[in-house]
Amino acid sequence: MNVIWRTLLVMWNARRRLRKEGRLASTEVGRVRVTTLPTDLDVLRHMNNGRYLSLFDLGRWDLLVRTGMSGAMKRHGWYAVVSSETVTFRKSLELWQRFDVESRLLGHDDKAIYLEHRAVVDGEIYAKAIVRARMLKRSGGTLSHQELFAAIGRPEGLPDVEQWVHEWAAASALPPARADAPSTWS
Repeated sequence: MNVIWRTLLVMWNARRRLRKEGRLASTEVGRVRVTTLPTDLDVLRHMNNGRYLSLFDLGRWDLLVRTGMSGAMKRHGWYAVVSSETVTFRKSLELWQRFDVESRLLGHDDKAIYLEHRAVVDGEIYAKAIVRARMLKRSGGTLSHQELFAAIGRPEGLPDVEQWVHEWAAASALPPARADAPSTWS
């Protein structure tokens, strides 16, 4: 709920841009302009590291709406959940600093969709995140890519996901939700 008003505003603007500019191709980069607010800061007076991931969600909402995927998801009762993400920081964002959240689809494998988000100031990357998301059905179960692409079309020109992204996903994975996952420290 901490960025709900920003999320609603981004979704409203994305719908407006979709009507005005048409669909964003799956391979294109989406951009959302954001300002660092007092509620985004930590005690060191720069953007809190956890807030980046919340604001990168804005980029995902923009992509979902502007590519037309959110409409298909709503019609079919589908939703996406983040299964893993990693963020790397380069420079701090300060109070009232304006930046762009740039987002793009990296590709997919048998189980997930991969995205990249960047916090960019004047063309310079301040932070970057890689996100692995799974598509689920409200009726239960995982949405297959065949079902997804049958509804929205398979993106043309989508590159293969780089090997290091697959290695990261495997290395950061936890056991499935129905499997035991005891908290033991070695």
